[in-house]
Amino acid sequence: MTSIEIPNLSLRDGTTIPQLGFGVWQVPDDEAQTATAEALRVGYRLIDTAEGYQNEAGVGRAIAASDLPRDDIYVTTKLANGNQGYDSTMRAFDGSMERLGVDVLDLYLIHWPCPKADLYTETWKAFVELKKSGRVRSIGVSNFHAPHLTRIIDATGEVPVLNQVELHPYLQQSALREVNASHQILTEAWSPLGSGHGLLEDETLVSIARAHDATPAQVVLAWHMQLGNVVIPKSVTPSRIAENFAAAALTLSAEELSAIAGLDAGHRYGGDPDTANFGLE
Repeated sequence: MTSIEIPNLSLRDGTTIPQLGFGVWQVPDDEAQTATAEALRVGYRLIDTAEGYQNEAGVGRAIAASDLPRDDIYVTTKLANGNQGYDSTMRAFDGSMERLGVDVLDLYLIHWPCPKADLYTETWKAFVELKKSGRVRSIGVSNFHAPHLTRIIDATGEVPVLNQVELHPYLQQSALREVNASHQILTEAWSPLGSGHGLLEDETLVSIARAHDATPAQVVLAWHMQLGNVVIPKSVTPSRIAENFAAAALTLSAEELSAIAGLDAGHRYGGDPDTANFGLE
């Protein structure tokens, strides 16, 4: 479909992950198959879902219907917060695999630390066991702050390969990205385009986009990639799916990167990992 090459980034366990992927947060299950199939057609090879999104089955149907070899599709899912704990993690993993219809998962993430439950260390021990058994190739986390990372690493000696966090020009997470890098943990950005909070109307981004005959969304995605982030934009609109993918062909200048760096305002639009306990109420 496309001649655009998406870089593969190295993970600390010796595997690789496509740098630009396709997310399906808030995509209903009955739409997830169509959207995922279109993303695969355009050229995306990383698909990011979660048990909590309730669309693993739709993603699985798209994978099953694709004529791509299974090894060409990199599949990520995440454990639902309410299923944390060693035994419940094992059961939840079985359910995710059944819905996805795959034999081996490429990447499994703890979705949130959920400090109120205080189960993320036990959950991580289950993840380590799943990796040892060969049922998942790589294990990582999502929405973990530095103390959460330190705790699971100290408890198991196993370092996550990736930390998926809210990250966009208004919340650049510089300190956390440095912590991740110090452990050879890749940073992956969710809500990379600011989730409709006006980021794409920012005059700095609009001006840069105009200079490249690109869209502000493409500028933001190119910025993520030049920072070294893995990034997973979401859309169900075919034209937008293709537009986001084409961002991989865009290169920003040092001056443009510096201008975007100046937009950091610490605006967190999603939950705070220190207090968020989604799914436990």
